[in-house]
This record gives sequence, C-alpha cells and structure tokens, in this order.
Amino acid sequence: MAKGASGRVAGKVAIVTGAAAGLGRAIALRLSEEGAALAIADIDAKGLAETERLIRQSGRPVQATVADVTEEAPVKDLFAAILAAHGHIDILVNDVGGGLSGRIWEAKVEDWDFVMRLNLRSAFLCTREATRHMRERRAGRIVNLSSGSREGTPWMAYYTGNSAYAAAKAAIHGFTRNVALEMAEYGVTANAVAPGPIETEKNRESFQALEGLEYGPTRATPLRRLGMPADIANAVLYLASDEANYITGTTLAVAGGR
Repeated sequence: MAKGASGRVAGKVAIVTGAAAGLGRAIALRLSEEGAALAIADIDAKGLAETERLIRQSGRPVQATVADVTEEAPVKDLFAAILAAHGHIDILVNDVGGGLSGRIWEAKVEDWDFVMRLNLRSAFLCTREATRHMRERRAGRIVNLSSGSREGTPWMAYYTGNSAYAAAKAAIHGFTRNVALEMAEYGVTANAVAPGPIETEKNRESFQALEGLEYGPTRATPLRRLGMPADIANAVLYLASDEANYITGTTLAVAGGR
C-alpha cells in the first residue's frame, strides 16, 4: 500500500465502472491504495489501460475489462469473469455517467434517452448483478455516483440546459434509496455520492469559461472553489469501508456547501 494508507478496504474485491479517467480513475486508485483488489471497466480502452498501468505501478492487483455496461450481455460477462478470478465481490462503484441534452425546448428524444441509458441503465445492470451475489453472501457495499445536479445546477441550467442529466442523477438518488431498503435484511448497504463542481481533465476548460459569469460554479459554491477528484474518491472510500457499516440509503453531498 502507498505511504500513509491504512488498509481500510484491505482484502476486499472492488469493481469500479467508468474507470478510464476523471472520478472513476481517482476512485479506483484510492480503493487500490487502501488495499482492495480492483476490477475496472470502461468503454474507453486507452484510458482504461492507463488506469490499469497506474494501479499495477503501485504493485496492487487489477483486472481491466473493456465493456459497455449499458448493455446486458457485457455486464453479465464482466461479473462472471470477476467472480471466476476472485470468487467474491465486496464493493461495487457505479461511476458511469454524463451526457448532454441541451435546453429543454430544444432537447432531442435520442439525447434524452442516451443520458438516461448512460446514467441509469448502467447502474441498474451492474447493481442487479452485484446484488444477486451479495445477497447470497449477506455482505457488500454499493456506491452510486449521483450529482448536485439532482436538485438543479445553476450554471448548467442557465447556460446549457441539460435537464436529462438532472433527472437521471435525481433518479440515482431514488434508486439508491430503494436498493438500500431491498438489501438491508441481507447486510448489504447502498449509498450514493453527489459531487458538486469537480475539476477533472475533461471539464477543466468548460469550468474556466464559466468563471466570469454571474452563476459560475465558484460563485455558486459557498467554499468558493472547485473540488478535486480526490474529494469524491475519499467519500466513496468511506462509504465502501467498515467505518460506514451503519449507513445505508444515503446520498452524501460532496459539493462545497452548495
């Protein structure tokens, strides 16, 4: 483990989807740093290979699979391969998400459907496979990525629209709550993390372009700064660890007070 790590998920097997970059990569690296054996998945082969390289560089085990987790067959194959390699699954982090639909009066049906599929269908398919296994073991941690957008985001709504994303992330909140109630009797917890404005390599330029506007992300955030991927990774680590064993059905806002 890395210097300063305490092994908070040592001996656990963790799946992180959307691990090719940004928050997914940061989450995978943080869980690995704290002792978990990682299984990472993404449709972006190049980015996923880089995440795999970074984990292997630290000497930790990792299993990387290029897969479209919005499709049923690849998800089934992914989980079968992980169980064949490790025999069990302890942690699932559903990080796949994103997408744009534009202003509501201009939004196209295909864009709306794409955003819902990317954010919701992926979480549903992966959670369904994980809970089938976790239910039998009567143990497990599920962490979904919601967003501050679940309650509407000023800079997104005023300048770009994207009601589909807000709706999808609000749905993740409800999905998480219901899964938590369904799985409670089996000792499995389900929680969500709702990031605020987090600076990643993908959105850095777009955030910079908004800085001078009235409802820019920094001005709209009480802490007056953007968050970093490590802030989200630390929150996911907490919910995936034994420290959070009496927390379920909760969406934890990591949003600088917004």
